[in-house]
Amino acid sequence: MPQLPRQHGWSIPRVVPLLAGFMVLVSALLTAVVSPWWLLLTAFVAANLLLYGTLGWCPASLVMARVGIPASATACPTHTRESRSS
Repeated sequence: MPQLPRQHGWSIPRVVPLLAGFMVLVSALLTAVVSPWWLLLTAFVAANLLLYGTLGWCPASLVMARVGIPASATACPTHTRESRSS
C-alpha cells in the first residue's frame, strides 16, 4: 500500500479548520453554560468557513499570513521499504 506524504509544520490550510473547530466547540460549551446568544459565534465561524472554502481566504487566514504562518506546508519525505533496503 503506498504511503501518503506526511505534512511537516503548520500551514494556513491546516490551521483554519483547526481553529474553526475549536471555536465551534467553545461556542457550543458557552451556549450550554452561559447563554444561547453564543450561537452567534457559531454562525460567524460558519460564515468564515464558507468564505474560506469559496474564495480561499477569510479574516483569520489574513491574520495568520501577517503573523508568518506559511501558506503551504512542506511534505516530509517518506521512507518506503525499497528505499530502506538500498
